[in-house]
Amino acid sequence: MKTLGYSQPMYILPFDHRGSFETKLFGWHGALTPAQTAEIAAAKQIIYDGFKAAVAAGVPKEKAGILVDEQFGTAILHDASANGFTTACPVEKSGQDEFDFEYGKDFARHIEDFGPTFCKVLVRYNPEGDAMLNERQAMRLKRLSDYLHSKSKSRFMFELLVPPEKAQSDGLKGDTEAYDLKVRPRLMVQAIEQLQDSGVEPDVWKIEGLDHREDCEKIVSAAHRDGRDQVGCIILGRGEDDNRVHEWLTTAAGVKGFIGFAVGRTVFWTPLVNLRANRIPRESAVAEISGRYREFAAIFESALPS
Repeated sequence: MKTLGYSQPMYILPFDHRGSFETKLFGWHGALTPAQTAEIAAAKQIIYDGFKAAVAAGVPKEKAGILVDEQFGTAILHDASANGFTTACPVEKSGQDEFDFEYGKDFARHIEDFGPTFCKVLVRYNPEGDAMLNERQAMRLKRLSDYLHSKSKSRFMFELLVPPEKAQSDGLKGDTEAYDLKVRPRLMVQAIEQLQDSGVEPDVWKIEGLDHREDCEKIVSAAHRDGRDQVGCIILGRGEDDNRVHEWLTTAAGVKGFIGFAVGRTVFWTPLVNLRANRIPRESAVAEISGRYREFAAIFESALPS
């Protein structure tokens, strides 16, 4: 059994998006052709080249990491591992409201084929939502958690999304900002505790952006409860604009227990859109991705307690 938790600084560039790449970036629907698959893989290679350029330009290698999928990022995962980068790979089916394994009962073999530093799940879990749904998800997640802690070298990274239930949204008259400020932080704490009580034990929690320091502190307290002192938290960008992400990173960096961030679309989406529209060349897209990733790393570093 590995010691639970991971407390080293970690600046993740996530580009494990699958469905959103196909439909929103490329405008494709249905089964992909081999040529389309190769085109998405090539787009992800641009992001990876930007990441490597950022490390070469000064982002500390020991803090830098990527999150990319097997479907479009096999070559990237192998290269990153060979070069000693921190890697994370998703195991969830893309675009589903209910967590399930991308490769079903064969999930373990796929994890071990790549041996990523982290095995990552994205889970939509509202503790005041459908109890049967939450129980089904928790059972699958416990199975993964038990496997990773007892049989795998990979650690467990858990991306927690807490979408509002209809009643919660209606109670705020559909005000999503009020939900994020007043309701979601409390629900996130409840979700973490419910999942822990179900035997789901991440080494790192990926947390949606929080506007208030005290909410970050409550999340860390939940992640650390009952002796889980080494469990880390990283803050997400949620695809928001630079200013919002800047605020979230600055707030989280000031709270002990938040060890870094995972900012993806805010880094790479616009450069890839502009490249596909032939507004910029490939080398400019790589340079812009590198610069934006370096900028967020610098923001987080500068906000750390002295």
